Amino acid sequence: MAESRYLPAWLFLATSGCRRGEALGLRWSDVDLEARTAIIRHQVVTVDHEIVFKDLPTTKRAHVVRLDPGTVSMLQSWKAGQNVERLMGGSGYASHGLVFAMADGRPNHPERFSREFQRKQEQFNRANPDSPLPRLVLHGLRHTWATLALKEGIDIKIVSDRLNHSSTHITRRSTPVTPPMQSDAADRVARQIWG
Repeated sequence: MAESRYLPAWLFLATSGCRRGEALGLRWSDVDLEARTAIIRHQVVTVDHEIVFKDLPTTKRAHVVRLDPGTVSMLQSWKAGQNVERLMGGSGYASHGLVFAMADGRPNHPERFSREFQRKQEQFNRANPDSPLPRLVLHGLRHTWATLALKEGIDIKIVSDRLNHSSTHITRRSTPVTPPMQSDAADRVARQIWG
């Protein structure tokens, strides 16, 4: 996909399994790059198309997300760029402490954030008609993380915890089983049977 201001947030969604509002509500005070963790406690949502900051509901407890080295590196670069924007903005910079904010510090509008994801996919597909991206809604990044984790053999309890699901039943219900996963399961069990 072509470069976009939203790309770091989209990458964070893809590598963390977080929800859109959780990523948009993430504050630097909840990120420890040295320890490679992010505490998900807040969210940015819309009410009648207006941006609202909210704590996570009691059904979705605050939780720690462990970050991979690539995500940490991306966040370090993003933070450096954001610090430049803060200095350039001076007193006009809206300092909410958000990790993924607009150039002036204001929160990203969740609906526009999702529309831009779709727009960038369409733009890429027009430019690359012989190798288009499959259609994916933004929330699909969360499901993709779960599917890839399960494909890698990561225990469903760990996947469920990462996604902050209240039970593994929700994870099972919301994560598709792909044909390659089915084939791998068939081959692995068959090896046990046939020796």
